[in-house]
Amino acid sequence: MNRLGVLAGGVAVLLAACGRPARKPAHPHPSVIAADTQLLQGIWLDDDNGLPVLKVKGDSIYFASRVNLPQAFRITGDSLVVGGAETAVYRIGQLDEHTFSFYTAMGDLLSLHKAETDTMTFGTVVEPATPAPAVEQKDKVVIYQGQRYRGYVYINPSSKKVVRPSIAEDGMFVDNIYYDNVIHICVYQGTRRLFGKDIKKEMFAGIIPEDFLHTAILSDMDFTDVTANGYEYCATVCMPDASSCYYVEIVVSEDGQLTYRLMG
Repeated sequence: MNRLGVLAGGVAVLLAACGRPARKPAHPHPSVIAADTQLLQGIWLDDDNGLPVLKVKGDSIYFASRVNLPQAFRITGDSLVVGGAETAVYRIGQLDEHTFSFYTAMGDLLSLHKAETDTMTFGTVVEPATPAPAVEQKDKVVIYQGQRYRGYVYINPSSKKVVRPSIAEDGMFVDNIYYDNVIHICVYQGTRRLFGKDIKKEMFAGIIPEDFLHTAILSDMDFTDVTANGYEYCATVCMPDASSCYYVEIVVSEDGQLTYRLMG
């Protein structure tokens, strides 16, 4: 079962992957080279439908998304550089006092014009809400050498954010925000507690590839067995909104030492 924490919402961030759009303008507009960030101040509307796309205030860009988080930006040469989950670089087609166009991550030219006022409704600057403190509990009984052991799992949503960038259908990059879990495990024999510990995904560094672990979530845990080696659990670490997961066997020795093994 894949429990991926609480989805806070998508944060739209404009990006051309690695600065290499699918197609480029034949002749960049001359104003791009000498462009000043002051030209971008205000609200910019889509030429096709008149809807707001972005707002620039000071050194921050706000995007017309359900959750509006500011992103720092700068203009370097003929490119707009935006700081999100990753540094985003995408090439400008044209920039002057009233016109702004750039190439999306899909290589499409998006053309904007500046709104006559910068006081129009553009969404609210809101931090994603902290997940509700809902704890899920699981337990399992294992009989080993005639003794009865009960292992518990408590899946606790945390306030730790995990940001996973992805490309939306319109060619814009979206910073999807999720919340990681901290999972408490413990083992009892009758009323006697034999072991207890909080498990975090960072404990699997060196076991799970770092680039995967950085944007993944500790989504599930199961008590599986008791053997001569100790108490055994299986942790599930998954990429949010995807089927990619790693499974890690956790073995707890009688003296409380943990060892990890990546399962095939």
